[in-house]
Amino acid sequence: MRQMQASFFSLALLALGGGNVTAQGVATASALMPAGSAVSISNSASSVLPDAPVAAQPESDQDPQQTKRILGLIPNFRAVSTTRQLPPQSVKEKFLTTTEDSFDYSSVAIPAALAGYGLARNATPEFGTGGAGYGRYLWHSAIDQTSENYMVQFVVPVLTHEDTRFYTLESGSFLKRTGYALSRALITRSDAGTRVINLSEIVGAGMAAGLSNAYYPAQERSFGNTGTQWGLDIGIDAAAFVAKEFWPDINRHLFHGN
Repeated sequence: MRQMQASFFSLALLALGGGNVTAQGVATASALMPAGSAVSISNSASSVLPDAPVAAQPESDQDPQQTKRILGLIPNFRAVSTTRQLPPQSVKEKFLTTTEDSFDYSSVAIPAALAGYGLARNATPEFGTGGAGYGRYLWHSAIDQTSENYMVQFVVPVLTHEDTRFYTLESGSFLKRTGYALSRALITRSDAGTRVINLSEIVGAGMAAGLSNAYYPAQERSFGNTGTQWGLDIGIDAAAFVAKEFWPDINRHLFHGN
């Protein structure tokens, strides 16, 4: 298994185009204090990653609209336009949105795909093969997803006061929008609307990966496997952000959706 070799905080700073993190913010992030623990980032990169709150703009019929699901299957409950100015999420809202993401009928799609992939490559030999093996891969993947959802979308963001919504850029070149979407795995908004390191994603995914050692076979409980699971969780979320960024355009042009 590949080891996690790069510091996620270094990647976050690079994605910000050299933005500065205050010493107080770094210390607070390290301690994960419940109040004010989000790491404030300099506004010098706003021209590269423009996600600061802007004045609300009326939506027109020509604006690309998000749907509750992508292709009628993949959950898409937290995507909103970056042009919208929304009130901070309450603790209750973060919990309910996480629960909706985790237990909606469509939430089985990713675990089912990962279970099939794991079975095909015999990723965990202890699970066996055939239908029984697929069942073991499936329930493990489902628990992986659910625990990661609650850590990333509820537990950590409540402590760090981070906004769990994904704000779509909606304009600019393909590369700019793709880079923006991928960077959301490392950078997000605080409840106050400022740009911060995405501790919810980075720390939350790591906590979920560590928790998975409690229900995987003993032979699989290694630092390498835990690191791989951590990276996989962040990678899946980053890919989901890209899909959410371009979904309104795809839906409008291919399926004639609003």
